[in-house]
Amino acid sequence: MLCYAVAEGTYVRQGPQKKQTMKQLDDSSHNLIEIRNLKFSRGHRVIFKGLDLDIKRGEVTAFMGPSGTGKTTLLRLITRQLIPEEGTIHIGGIDIATLNMAELYRLRQRFGMLFQNGALLTDLNVFENVAFPLREHTKLTNRLIRHVVLTKLHAVGLRGAADMLPSELSGGMARRVALARAMVMDPDILIYDEPFVGLDPISMGVIVRLVRRMNDTLGITSIIVSHDVAEVSTVADCSFLISGGKVAASGSPDELRTAKSELVRQFMHGMADGPVAFHYQAPDYEEQLLGRDAE
Repeated sequence: MLCYAVAEGTYVRQGPQKKQTMKQLDDSSHNLIEIRNLKFSRGHRVIFKGLDLDIKRGEVTAFMGPSGTGKTTLLRLITRQLIPEEGTIHIGGIDIATLNMAELYRLRQRFGMLFQNGALLTDLNVFENVAFPLREHTKLTNRLIRHVVLTKLHAVGLRGAADMLPSELSGGMARRVALARAMVMDPDILIYDEPFVGLDPISMGVIVRLVRRMNDTLGITSIIVSHDVAEVSTVADCSFLISGGKVAASGSPDELRTAKSELVRQFMHGMADGPVAFHYQAPDYEEQLLGRDAE
């Protein structure tokens, strides 16, 4: 396992390289994740219809788009919680559909996840919440676990809150504890699902800074799902705007802001009128009110 020593805001890798999956991952390729012709539906509703995108190693990549376009679903497909109907997802050069359960389990240990609501265990204090993955997935001694947990809490500025319960934390503090837990296994890929929701401006600024600093100093790859255009623009190297089952646009935040596409302009500038309708598809309003559609 890898450990990170933290001193005056700096991070230093220590220890041996972590175990590879049974099928050797290519850690030299420029693209860490490659998705090709991805198709996925829920019932009769098509979520993706030929999605193609690449996530570059060592960068912060953002998935953005209107509500209901499948951003969180895409995260579940990348971690193989869901199986696509067609298409491939390669991580480190390996098609994850070819992994058996043991290999998939090892691959998932290379991921860290910051859930949208933090998902802290309410009956455990801050220290034990962060220690939980180590106790479940490693055979480290209590002394080593204590060292690693305090290191991670120090990295997010909450070493002094180790004995507090989740109910005693503010929203921003809880999100930072969840971030410490997400990185306690030293993942290669850190996923953030709506990390800025419900945070005050100060807490949001802290999380944005942590996302950028963790990515750069630890040399990991970060994936962010967010609707917050302003905050994503300050932290992402590349953003994908997903709409209509495909990538509608991609590029740096500045490139998306100056894009000529009406859909991209509507989303990036928060315009009420545009290609993305306010009303979900429904029968004719007057006919439905009068009950004619039921005849």
